[in-house]
Amino acid sequence: MFYSSVQNNKIKELGKLNTKKYRDKTGLFLVEGEHLIVEAYNSGYLKEVLLLEGNSISLDVKVNYVSESVMKFLSSLDTPTNMIGVCHKKENEIKGDKLLVLDDVQDPGNLGTIIRSSVAFNIDTIILSEKCVDIYSPKVLRASQGMVFHINFVICSLAETLMMLKNDEYQVLGTRVTSGNDLKSLEKKKKFAIIMGNEGNGVRQTLLDLCDEYIYIKMNQNCESLNVAVATSIILYELDK
Repeated sequence: MFYSSVQNNKIKELGKLNTKKYRDKTGLFLVEGEHLIVEAYNSGYLKEVLLLEGNSISLDVKVNYVSESVMKFLSSLDTPTNMIGVCHKKENEIKGDKLLVLDDVQDPGNLGTIIRSSVAFNIDTIILSEKCVDIYSPKVLRASQGMVFHINFVICSLAETLMMLKNDEYQVLGTRVTSGNDLKSLEKKKKFAIIMGNEGNGVRQTLLDLCDEYIYIKMNQNCESLNVAVATSIILYELDK
């Protein structure tokens, strides 16, 4: 099928997937570029591909061709790619012993980097608060470099979930710049959940009150704090040892 007009009903519906509200409603989202499309395909989440006329792709998936004007309409990039994938959202639950909890992380680049580090350092599930930046937003997907397809994640009320985890004998760890234990001296348990906070406000006190232990990254006193994605990456590296 070839779509040349942005007024086509299917194209208008797909264009709405650039909003969180419609992604939540339909359970679908868009990815742009061959790398993300291949990652989605290999993980079993790719529904179909929209190709700029004159291009091709060697995947066993439904393909529709579109005009340049349609590609520009659907793309979130200043310079659109020549292919867009339509993907099913993941349906995940909390799995595994090594959990990362994110409290209202707002920056798409930070979340994308955290996802990549979580995959690199063997986190089993990422638990996101309901006010975190949308994990399916185009900027997060690009920043994750497709690693979003390689990890479990859930979006939920953190306080209730942490209480459940504590009852299930997970060690709940919070991050503090002061009054915490040096990360390298931490005696970690097999099952743990590490909480990382919002870029400006850190972890909410109500969640810190649920922690079994607090940790911090020892560093030069000239540096007051680290970016949340950098701090998370360092902590996950140490916890993976």
